[in-house]
Amino acid sequence: MSSIVSPVKKIFFSPLLNSKRRNALLKKYAIIAFGSALAAVGLQMFLVPNSVIDGGVVGLSIMGGVLTGIPFNVLLLALNLPFVILSAKKIGWQSAVAGCIATILLSIFSGIFSQFEPMTADPFLSAIFGGIIDGLGVGLVIKAGGFLDGSDVVAILADRNSVFSVGEVEMFINFFILGGSGFLFGWDHAMYSLFAYYVISKAIDVAVRGLNESYIVMIVTDKHEEIASALMSKMNRGVTLLHGEGAYTGDEKRVLYTTMTRFEIDTMKEIVSDIDSSAFTTLSSASEIVGGTSK
Repeated sequence: MSSIVSPVKKIFFSPLLNSKRRNALLKKYAIIAFGSALAAVGLQMFLVPNSVIDGGVVGLSIMGGVLTGIPFNVLLLALNLPFVILSAKKIGWQSAVAGCIATILLSIFSGIFSQFEPMTADPFLSAIFGGIIDGLGVGLVIKAGGFLDGSDVVAILADRNSVFSVGEVEMFINFFILGGSGFLFGWDHAMYSLFAYYVISKAIDVAVRGLNESYIVMIVTDKHEEIASALMSKMNRGVTLLHGEGAYTGDEKRVLYTTMTRFEIDTMKEIVSDIDSSAFTTLSSASEIVGGTSK
């Protein structure tokens, strides 16, 4: 644990840490604390009492608590700590510190909220509302740079050292965990758990990306000046011109680079189509945009 404690001291108590950086760190860990509390509410007030589980270490902790009688929050902390240490060695101590703090807070908050009566005894309602609340909490922690489930660490390391993606590894792990819940709680609860897992994943996306999701837009056109002018004047969007060259023809091309929200995509398409119907446009989702718009 010394590999975790030493960086914690460096983060919060370094005399070289200026006030701006310290405030940013306090904001980061305040978000992690709030996200951990929110996840605990979703778990203890909805999912756990109704035998509806999440995937990963959280799901294993729920099932382990039923089989052994050990409190869920104690198992959660015990099973997650080895992955925190693994994260410190293989990914980086900053991620490990954030994950360690988030895991401890989730365990503490879970112990607190387990003392309250569940909000509902309906497993379907618990899958919906518990999934939303839990997913938003997990998403906030992820966005702040932490993690609440050790399976995320395994998936990231497997992605680095195999041909499988993070999502594929997570799906493989959770296939067995959610399947195991069917033998323990019954197959109807396993299906509720699968539905809850889907809701949680969507809620995480909302927390990480936000409702107003942004896109990176790249436009290859021979009428770059007209389109750039229209995007700036009609949509108030900054545009960057990139230099390109056609691989087949060798002709010099201009590529327009900009960002916009999903609500502006249709307007952009109309502008581009009206000016140059043969323009080649690509869009890709941006998980986060930092700084000002392109100029």
